[in-house]
Amino acid sequence: MQYFNIFTHIVFIMCLGWYMITSLQWYNYKLERVIFKHHKYYWHINYFAVPILLYYVLEPFYFLIFFYIFYLTAFILWNKKLDRPLVLTGRVKRFLALLLFITFAINVLCLYATTCEGVTVFVPLILAYMVSMILEKIFFLSYKHKAKQKLKLNSNLKIIAITASFGKTSIKNYMYQVLSKKFKTYKTPRSVNTIGGIVLDVNNDLPDDTEIYIAEAGAREQGDIEEITLFLEPQYPVIGSVGEQHIEYFKTLDNIIHTKMEILKTPRMIKGFVHDTVPILKYDKIERFPKNLNITMSNLDGIWFDLEINGVQEHFHAPLLGSFNAINLCAVILVALELGMSIAEIKIALDKLQPVEHRLQLILAGGKTIIDDSFNGNLDGMLEAVNICSNFQGRRVIITPGLVESTQEANIQLANAIDDTFDLVILTGSLNVKVLSEHINSNKVHILKDKSKMQEALIEHTKVGDLILFANDAPNFI
Repeated sequence: MQYFNIFTHIVFIMCLGWYMITSLQWYNYKLERVIFKHHKYYWHINYFAVPILLYYVLEPFYFLIFFYIFYLTAFILWNKKLDRPLVLTGRVKRFLALLLFITFAINVLCLYATTCEGVTVFVPLILAYMVSMILEKIFFLSYKHKAKQKLKLNSNLKIIAITASFGKTSIKNYMYQVLSKKFKTYKTPRSVNTIGGIVLDVNNDLPDDTEIYIAEAGAREQGDIEEITLFLEPQYPVIGSVGEQHIEYFKTLDNIIHTKMEILKTPRMIKGFVHDTVPILKYDKIERFPKNLNITMSNLDGIWFDLEINGVQEHFHAPLLGSFNAINLCAVILVALELGMSIAEIKIALDKLQPVEHRLQLILAGGKTIIDDSFNGNLDGMLEAVNICSNFQGRRVIITPGLVESTQEANIQLANAIDDTFDLVILTGSLNVKVLSEHINSNKVHILKDKSKMQEALIEHTKVGDLILFANDAPNFI
């Protein structure tokens, strides 16, 4: 029985560690964010705090019953329902291996000790976390140095770094499509925008013959973008639209603006491009945008806009949904011109642009018109998506969790626009259900608590001829 208890203890600690590292991965390995910013504290209670309490309170036999019948079953089901499960990266594997080794070692020592009370749960978790953090810091400094050397070896490499409160991934993707028509161009994949992700990308995937490297820089606290900037030293920094996205981390809009402006600290700047939402003084190396932008038309077939370049009004078209994309394309056009592309080359490239996946992506399927805007999480963008749908002649359905990492006022504004436009509103998640429900006609609202039942909900509540807008998508830990 003693050895079975040891086995149970090891499995129990590994479950707690699995939960711990999963939460850390979600919140960029920031322990303070896991503790103070987690969106579902009851998960901490159900899968971490209560099991530990019962481990110390219950008799060993009763804890075994609780663990194998209740906790382990609930924990496995919880993992299976996650839409963003733990990714077994090298860092995660090292943490779990450390935790297993330390837990096993403690159990061996306890066989010969007179008492192990109070150390068998917290000590392995704390030790594994601390040792893991030290090791990862050492590894990261080594990886970062290696990546820096790789960048220096390509002396002709031009680097474009993009930051914004919203739209930076779209700018990056559109810029890549345009510049790759003329240059050997590479961009950071997906939404990789942290120093760790960029270092890994440079080391593992950046081709040695790249002429232009496009990276995006994100931030959750002041100094994040500066660290990326001093690592990449981009010649062409770009600051897109700045607003109150991630206001819960930065507290004020001024803090957000100053953090985004850290990208201008690059020591190798040739020319920077800054959106008008950023209050910055006039500098020779800084070009503001958009310049006399005039959006002539925006519909389900794309956008048409005019832009003044060198005193001449030029006409552009792109097969993209959303008039706000004209602003993103202004940055693309200006950078492309700076790098030597002609107006004619840029127009041809824009005319063949492909939409960014999950960002106002138009899909026709099963007799339904679907607009996938699930990666768009800012107020202006979501309001634009709502506006596009308002012109649809037919039944309109929206599926949304509302705005994440934003203000209650912004969610109220979004709710009012939704109520004016849509016939059916499917609310997902729990974060904004209360505020959205209070400002949307209750006869229109259907609350979907379990996102795994999305397909069943669509079959039940939508029909041929409907327009369906997927507006933002929050993982179920939010």
